[in-house]
Amino acid sequence: MAYLTKNALWGALLASIAALGTAFVAQYVFDLWPCVLCLYQRWPYAAVIAISLAGLALHKRVGTTPFLLLCALGFAVTAAIAGYHVGVEQGWWEGTAECVGDTAKASSLQDLKAKIMSTPIVRCDEVAWSLFGISMAGYNVIAGAVLAVFSLFAALSSSRNN
Repeated sequence: MAYLTKNALWGALLASIAALGTAFVAQYVFDLWPCVLCLYQRWPYAAVIAISLAGLALHKRVGTTPFLLLCALGFAVTAAIAGYHVGVEQGWWEGTAECVGDTAKASSLQDLKAKIMSTPIVRCDEVAWSLFGISMAGYNVIAGAVLAVFSLFAALSSSRNN
């Protein structure tokens, strides 16, 4: 069973690399520039890459369970951020101040201009790409949730066998 859970760490690593690779291809090859919420969704994948690499290096000393649990948490976090993003896209709730810019605190015309110039070009409430009516954030909800369940199941299997 250790073989299975070690492979689960490899699966988490490769899935995270694939997710980030897909995001970068969409951005740099297809000009689908990310909004701030899209960028936030990338960080948990980067964390899972680091966690799974650490788990692969230390699995004989520490075991795989803590690393798989952390991977599950990372995947759940990206799914949650993506779920929030889908809600913003669908108009269920408003996005963060970074999604639309915050000009309310400008004390002068120059401050207002600086805030406008620093406003993100890509809005969080606009769907840049979708397939079958599901946006990239929607697909990330699905992927993150499936990977979180997979990692949690692998962690539970690992802890039962140790």
